[in-house]
Amino acid sequence: MVIQKRIPLLEQILEQWKGTIGSQYQPYKNHVYRVVNFCLILHQSTQDDQEKFVIAGCFHDIGIWTDNTVDYLEPSIEVAKKYLQDNGKEQWSKEIELMIDQHHKIRRYRDSQYALVEVFRKADWIDVSMGKRSFDLSKNDIQKVLDTFPNLGFHENLLHLGKTELLAHRRNPLPMMKW
Repeated sequence: MVIQKRIPLLEQILEQWKGTIGSQYQPYKNHVYRVVNFCLILHQSTQDDQEKFVIAGCFHDIGIWTDNTVDYLEPSIEVAKKYLQDNGKEQWSKEIELMIDQHHKIRRYRDSQYALVEVFRKADWIDVSMGKRSFDLSKNDIQKVLDTFPNLGFHENLLHLGKTELLAHRRNPLPMMKW
C-alpha cells in the first residue's frame, strides 16, 4: 500500500475553497485525503477512477460551508456539477452526483453500472467511523492513513453541527443520511 500524500488535483480544487471553508480547511482537506486514499486501497483504480475519487472527495461535503447547512448534499452536488462542466467532464456528472448523494447511505449501494459509488461510500464510512467500519481493510492500513492525515478536529466539528441540527430540526436531524 502506497499512501498518496500529495495529489495535485486535490490541492488545486480545494485551494479555491480555502476562504469559504475557513478554519476547517486543513481538517477537511485531511478528511478528503483519507477518503481518497481509502478508495485507492479498496479499488484497483484507473486514472479516470482516481480523478473521479478526487473530484467527488473534494466536493462531497463542501455544501456545509457554501450553504452553511447540514443538509448539504444538493448544494455539494451543484458545486461539483459546475466544476465538471467548467472542466469539460460533464460525462462524469451522473456518477459524481451519485458518489456525493449516496456517501452517507447506511446500506450497500447496488447499481453495478456505477461501482465507484459503493467504493466511495465505504471509504467515507471508514473515515467517519475512524476505522470502526473497516469493510475488510486491515486495521494496520487504516491506521497508517489516519496517522498520515490527522483528524485535527474534523469529526468533532461534524458532531457539533449534527447536535445543532438535531436541536433545530428534530423531525429530520440528519437529512444527509440515507438507508
